[in-house]
Parts: sequence; C-alpha cells; structure tokens
Amino acid sequence: MTVEVNLTTPVIRILLTSTVARILQLDQKCQFFLMFSQIWQAALSALNPNPTDSCPLYLNYATVAAIPSRVSRHNSPSSAHFVSRLVRSCLPGGNNRCIVMVCERSDVFASCCAMARAFPIFSRRSASSRRTEKKHVTVEFVIVGQDANPLEAAELECLSNAADGVRLSARIVDTPCNEMNTDHFLDEIRAVGNELGITPVIIRGEELKQKGFGGIYGVGKAAEHPPALAVLSHTPQGATQTIAWVGKGIVYDTGGLSIKGKTTMPGMKRDCGGAAAVLGAFKATIKQGFKDNLHAVFCLAENSVGPAATRPDDIHILYSGKSVEINNTDAEGRLVLADGVVYASKDLAADIILDMATLTGAQGISTGKHHAAVMTNSEQWEAAVVRAGRSSGDLAHPLVYCPELHFSEFTSAMADMKNSVADRENAQSSCAGLFIASHLGFDWPGVWVHVDIAAPVHAGERATGFGVALLMALFGQASDDSMLNQVSPLGATTNASEDHMERDCKRRRLV
Repeated sequence: MTVEVNLTTPVIRILLTSTVARILQLDQKCQFFLMFSQIWQAALSALNPNPTDSCPLYLNYATVAAIPSRVSRHNSPSSAHFVSRLVRSCLPGGNNRCIVMVCERSDVFASCCAMARAFPIFSRRSASSRRTEKKHVTVEFVIVGQDANPLEAAELECLSNAADGVRLSARIVDTPCNEMNTDHFLDEIRAVGNELGITPVIIRGEELKQKGFGGIYGVGKAAEHPPALAVLSHTPQGATQTIAWVGKGIVYDTGGLSIKGKTTMPGMKRDCGGAAAVLGAFKATIKQGFKDNLHAVFCLAENSVGPAATRPDDIHILYSGKSVEINNTDAEGRLVLADGVVYASKDLAADIILDMATLTGAQGISTGKHHAAVMTNSEQWEAAVVRAGRSSGDLAHPLVYCPELHFSEFTSAMADMKNSVADRENAQSSCAGLFIASHLGFDWPGVWVHVDIAAPVHAGERATGFGVALLMALFGQASDDSMLNQVSPLGATTNASEDHMERDCKRRRLV
C-alpha cells in the first residue's frame, strides 16, 4: 500500500511504522485507503512536537511521530537523540516491522545511526533464547528538500555498515565481563580483522612489561586474563597521511585497590566503550574504502584486585619513558591510553592521533549525558569535532585546553608526575586529558584529539554505540564513500556545509 504524504503539512519529520498493509485483502484496499487518509490527516493535525509528539493509528498497528521543528546550535539538526527515543517508545510489536523516515539528505546518516541504537543485540533473557523466529525491521528513507533524489546502492551500503558498527559497539559494551574479558575482546578484534583481511598485531602479558608498556601492564597485571595492546592497520597505496584511533578498553573497572563502592561499581563493564567504538568505526570505515593509513589501537585490561595489583605509591615507567607515581588506582584509563598514543606516535608514525575513552565521571558534569567532551591541541580540529558531532548525531563540546594552568595538578616529588589530580575541583576532565597529552609532549607537532564519552556511552542500562558515527563523520573526507564525504566537517566543502547546518537548525522544515 502506498500512502501519499502531503509535503505542505508543517511537521518536521515523520516516523511511520506499520504492519497494517500485510493483513489487508485486495477488495478492501480502496475502502481502507480512504479511511486511512482521513486518520492520517487527523493525526498530522493533532501532532504538536514539544519536543516530540506521537499519535497511534488504526488500533496501534501504526504510529506517526514528529520531532522538533527547531533545535539549538549545540544540538544536531537531525535531532538524533529524539529519533532514537521515539523509535524505542513508539515502534509497534511484532516480528516484521517497518520504519519510514522522512528527512533531508543531510540528516540521513545521523538518523540511520540513531535508529540503530534503538535495536540492541545483547540479551540473556530466557525468552530471547527460546524465540525461534527472528525479528526483522525494514527501514525506508523518503528524501525531501533540495536534493530529493533517491538513495543510491552505495549510500545504502554505507548506512548498513554504519548501523552494524553502532550495534557491534553497543553489543560489546553491553556484554558483562564474564563474557567480554580481554580474551573475548581480542576475539572480537580478530573477527573484524578476518572480515577485512587484516591480521592484528597483539602484544600481551609479560611481553608488555618487557617492551616498556608500564601503563597497560600495571593496570591489568592482577587480572585472571592478561592485558593486551592490539592493533588493526589499514595501509593503502597512495596514502598521504597516517591516522591512529586509540581506544580505552578496560573490560571491567573495580577501581583496583582504590576500590569503587557498591553503588558506583555496577555498570563498569562499560569502561571499554572507547575501544568498542573504535572497533565498530574501523570496521565500517574500511568497508567503505579509506584513502589514508588508518590504525586502530586497542588498550585492553581489566582493572582488578589481587596480590599482584598495583598499589598507591607504586611508580611505573610508561612507554614514553616517563615515570608516574600512582596515587589513585581508579585513574587507570589515562595510564593505558598514554601507552597507546605514544605507541601510535613512535611505532606507527601517526600524524593525527585521536584517543576515545570513557575516561572521567566528571565528563557528565562538564558536558552532560548527550555531548562527549573533546580536547585537542588544534583549534581547527576542536571545531571539526563539534561539527562532526552535529552532522553525525554523536554530539561533542570542547573542554578547556590549558596545560600551563592545569598540568601542575599532577606534580610529584618522587616521579615525573602523579596519575591523579591534587584538586578534584579544578577542571578534572581537562586534567585527565592533559595527562595523556603529556606523554606525547605538549610540543608534539602532530594533531592530538581526546574524546571523553563516559556519559553518552549509555542511555539508562543500555549501551548506545556512541562514537562510531562521530569517527566515521570526522574522518569522512578520506573515505571513498560520497555520503561520508558529505557529513565530514573537513575539506573544501567545510564552510558551505557549516552554513547549511546553521540555517538548518533555525528554519521550520516541511514534510
């Protein structure tokens, strides 16, 4: 059945989910169409998104929903968070369901990733294991606006790969540590490598200690499953620069001997969210074709308690050669990432290093539950990450970058630095990022970007796959895919794209 949408109706975006057409007899179609048209127009008239609104149709077999007509400059024009929320709450039950998304072409990528978040994979509910028939969700896009041409096959493939990457990342983050320890995470990395034809480099256990990775080894040495540094590398001919994505993969964080309490420890399976996002984004990005060298570096460890655990007052020598006095074993993520970014610089000769991590609880206080916190030594890249967040739906907002004022928080009488700040009320998330940058050196000539995703990595008890869309969009200029080129904030079309998004967030669009 085809439903004709009136493009002059002042509603911004429609989500129509329906199973009605599947149960109609042929001789009833005309009569039903007249009835449905009346219901449809009544539903549209009743919608008043503030910020969202929905209306059930025909015995709840279908729902029409609308999202805000305007968004602020720090939100995504796609209203991606509202899309995810509406799909979760409004999609009717059943094994075969359909979503029709009406939007402008510039919002397709973000809307697709937002919908993917609404369908998590991991579950250990007994009812799920007994289900014999798989659930199918068909997503259709109706493009409106200036460029209303149908999506091409290559663009649909990009959307499919992006959605798979988001759901892969969310599945890893949702999986508890008894099923996602460092062994299992390495299996996930190998599986992606096999699919892409890449053999990972893995440095593990005592070899980490021998090669000088004092951060990763020191954090994970007390766990049953040894820590590891793993690398997936894409090195095409003709590459003009080298990019490294470094992900924090703490598969569980007890806090170590500076142990967390009973209310703050649950949920620490999510401390591998940075590494999970890097894995999902790397898989999707390479599948779409990538022109430059791209390395995915995974810093994997379980911050556990045991006889071999790192103690407060211990001093570790990190891969940078700098000594770190441990004054808080619960500030472990910066230790593993410091080793990871220095490896990317020394061994991979990266020109651009981006580390992604669920690094600080203070991030949620600094930038909230929906915006990642970004810190970088480049003003251009700071703006680029913010724009990529808006075009991808994975929002980001800058932190203060001021090492001359903040790095003194790590002063140590015994070593080059401590691993935790003296004053927790002094730009805590910024200081954590500066610790990582200090091991590269504040005068390092390359581009360093730090993205803290501690809060947006989950919504309630479910992982969001946050970070996958952000990475794909941020580095979309180097992709062979036209859709990723479009959402990328870098390159020749940057200014035009930015102007379009500024207009887009202020005007009322018609569907």
